[in-house]
Amino acid sequence: MDRRKGNILQRLDLWTILLFASLAIMGWFAIHSVESGSIMSGQSGKQIIWICISLFTGLVLLCIPKHTYRNISLILYAATLALGILTIFIATDIKGSRSWISAGSFSIQPAEFMKFATALMLATYIGRRDFKISNNRDFIKCVGIIILPMLIILAQRETGSALVYLALFLVLYREGMTGIFLLTAISAIIYFVVGVKYSVETMSQLPVNVGQYATTVIIQIISIAIVKFWCKHDRTFTVLFFTNLSGTLLSYWIAVYLVEFNIMIVQYALLLFNIIYLLLQIRLSKEKRNLWVALYIIGAIGFNYSCSYIMQNVMQPHQKERIEVLFGLKEDKNDAGYNVLQSKIAIGSGGTFGREPLSCTQTKLGFVPESDTDFIFCSIGEEQGFAGSAFVMIMFVIFILRIIHLAERQNEIFGRAYGYAIASIFFLHFTINLGMVLGITPVIGIPLPFFSYGGSSFLGFTILLFIFLRIDAEREIKR
Repeated sequence: MDRRKGNILQRLDLWTILLFASLAIMGWFAIHSVESGSIMSGQSGKQIIWICISLFTGLVLLCIPKHTYRNISLILYAATLALGILTIFIATDIKGSRSWISAGSFSIQPAEFMKFATALMLATYIGRRDFKISNNRDFIKCVGIIILPMLIILAQRETGSALVYLALFLVLYREGMTGIFLLTAISAIIYFVVGVKYSVETMSQLPVNVGQYATTVIIQIISIAIVKFWCKHDRTFTVLFFTNLSGTLLSYWIAVYLVEFNIMIVQYALLLFNIIYLLLQIRLSKEKRNLWVALYIIGAIGFNYSCSYIMQNVMQPHQKERIEVLFGLKEDKNDAGYNVLQSKIAIGSGGTFGREPLSCTQTKLGFVPESDTDFIFCSIGEEQGFAGSAFVMIMFVIFILRIIHLAERQNEIFGRAYGYAIASIFFLHFTINLGMVLGITPVIGIPLPFFSYGGSSFLGFTILLFIFLRIDAEREIKR
C-alpha cells in the first residue's frame, strides 16, 4: 500500500466515524420500531440498502484527494444545478412539490445532492488566496453561490429544502462577514413573526394594524441601534433617537386624545426622514456606513410588505395553513395542526423512560403521519421517553461540535469553510426538525439527519460528511 494512502487512513477521525455510525444505527432502529415486520421488510429493509449504498459511496469518497474536490467543485455545482432545473420539468407533482425524479419504484431528490456541491463551491471560492469577505464583489459572489440553488429549489415548490441553504451564511460570518448581516437575518425573522402573528389585530383605541405598527417601531429601534453600536456615530444617533422617539409618542398622543388619524403615516414619514438624514450624512460627514443602514431600512420595509404578499400569493395553501396554526391565527386539530398535536401526544406519553413497543399506540397505529420520516423523533420520544430523546439530542450536539472542532484545526481556509458549511447544515436540520415535532417551528418537511427514512437524504448527508473526513485527513500532508 502506498505510504501516503496509509497515512490518510490512519488520519481519519475515528470519533466522527463512530458518532456517524451510532446515529445511523439508532436511526435505523427508530425506523424499524415504527413497523412490526421483519428486518428486511418495509421501510427498514429499504433503509438498510441505502445505508450500504451510502457506506460504499463514503469509502469511494475517502479515496479521492482533497485537491480533486477543489478542482471539480465548479463542475459538481453546475451539474447539480442543471439537474435541479431539469427536475422542475420532469418531476411528478407530489403534494404540490416537483422535487422528486422517479423511475419505477426508485426515486431521488436532487436537492439533497445540491447541498454538498454548494458547500464545496462556497468553500473553494472562500479558499482563494485573493478572497476578502470585505470586498463587495467577493461577498456578492458568495451570496450568489448560496442563493442560486435556493431559487431553483423554490421553483420546485420545496420551501423547506430551500431554507436549509440559509445556514451557509454562518460560514461567511465565521470568515469575517460583519455581524450586521447576521442581525439582518435575525430581524427578518422577527418582522415575519410579528407581522404575521398580529396581522389580524388592531389597536384598542385606533384603527391601526398592530402587526404593521409594531414592525415599523422595531425597524426604527434596530436601525438606530446599528448607528450607535456599529457605525458609532454619536451625533447621528442622537438626532435619530430623539426625532423618532418624540415623533412616535407625540403622534400616538394626538391620535388618541386630540384628533384621530392614521398614525402609520407618521411612522413611515419618520422612516423616510431616517433614510434621507443618513444619506445626507454620508455626503456631509463622510459617514459611509450610513449607506448600509439606509439600505437596511429600505429592505426591512420592503420585506415587511412582501411577507403578506408571499403568504397570500406564493405559499401553497397547506404551507400557509401550517404557519397560521403555529402562530395561533387558526385553530385546527384535524388538518394542518393534526401532525403536531399527535406528535406532542406521542412524546408526552413516553414519560421518562418510554413505553413498551407494543403499547406505543401513537406511532404503531399510525396516529402520527410521517412517523418514520419527518416526525421520526416523536417515535423515539414515545418508545424511549425523555431519557432516550435527551440521549439522541446529546449525540447530535456532540456530533456537530466535533465537526466544528475538526473545522477549526484545518490549516487551509478551504477545509475550514467546508467544515463549517456541513456543521451549519446539520445544525439547521437538527433544530428545525425538533422544532417541528415540538410545535415550535412550522412543519416544512425537513428530515432529521441519519434518522428520517429516505435514501436521498441519508446518501446526501453521508457525502457531505465523508468528503470532509477526507479533507481533514489531509490537513497536514505536504505535497
